[in-house]
Amino acid sequence: MKNVRVLALLVAVLSVGLGAVLSRATSGPTRQDLAVPRYGHIFVIIEENKDYGQVIGSSDAPTITRLAHEYGNATDFYAETHPSEPNYVAFIGGYTYGIRDDDGYFCTPHDANPACPNSNQPGYVNHTIDAPNLATQLEAAGLTWKNYNESLPHAGSLAVVATDPHARGVPPTLPVYAAKHSGFINFVSVQRDPHRAQHLVGFAQLYADLRSAKVPNFSLIIPNLCNEMHGADEAGTPQDCQYSHLGKLIWRGDQNVAVITQRIMASPIWRAKANAAIVITFDEDGHYPILDYVGCCGNDPRDPANRGGGHIATVVITNHGPRHVADNTPYSHYSLLRTVEDAFGIHTYLRRAAAPGVSPMLPLFRLR
Repeated sequence: MKNVRVLALLVAVLSVGLGAVLSRATSGPTRQDLAVPRYGHIFVIIEENKDYGQVIGSSDAPTITRLAHEYGNATDFYAETHPSEPNYVAFIGGYTYGIRDDDGYFCTPHDANPACPNSNQPGYVNHTIDAPNLATQLEAAGLTWKNYNESLPHAGSLAVVATDPHARGVPPTLPVYAAKHSGFINFVSVQRDPHRAQHLVGFAQLYADLRSAKVPNFSLIIPNLCNEMHGADEAGTPQDCQYSHLGKLIWRGDQNVAVITQRIMASPIWRAKANAAIVITFDEDGHYPILDYVGCCGNDPRDPANRGGGHIATVVITNHGPRHVADNTPYSHYSLLRTVEDAFGIHTYLRRAAAPGVSPMLPLFRLR
């Protein structure tokens, strides 16, 4: 039945026509959009490279499974493409902007920089994007945002990859920070932001902000490569961070999610009257580089940078919202972006957040 449903979704996307899907023009809010309650704080935690079935219901991911049952489970949620970087860009900017690889955020066609190994491939595009994005939207609305990156070398860092000598359970020589998992850093507005060091920060700042109840309206939370289920294979990598020990890698990431969610839910903002939500999602499924381009809701099988990134787990936890909800509406990162925009009263949707078939995740964000 799932295959039939996915096929039907792909046919629907095809029937819309590429011109309409690619259009920058935004559709106005629907009744569903206007019904999304206003939220004071939204936290989005992004994990890495795991299928829905590897997480929900798995003994290796008891925390995420429990939260999915207790709060909200988006059972038919899909990524945009493979590999990682374009999915982050899509969530922040409403489109992958043609990015099809994990090259450095500054790379351009035929770039000889070692961080740009794919730059001679046909169809290669600039990885720095001069376009509106969630950061510019929030700032224009008088709202605040931060990208909390575990193992970021320092606030405002423009590093592409980095080690972290202070990370627990990680060798000091193992690269565990990766800018390809930011999304924000790909945009000109962030790269040139004179206040970038206030927006791109580490986990020490996250926990300090939670204790003081001074978290921004929107928080994008990215654990390091060992703690987000991505993994590594360099010499000295601990077993629970190795690709080859999948169960241990998922377990480690799940326990890290437990720590982050507990810290958020212990913060004064979670007990306040204002609505707050935590979203746990993934960038893509675990089938790359197998050609598993399955998607929906703003994806297009004819677009090599937006063909679908597989079925992934997405859990929504709210302080005043629904409990024990399993929502089988087809969603994608574009749907999540549209929901975040709605929740902050922004109805000029970014690119494919306004595409036909993209709807807000109202059943998971409505109030009790």
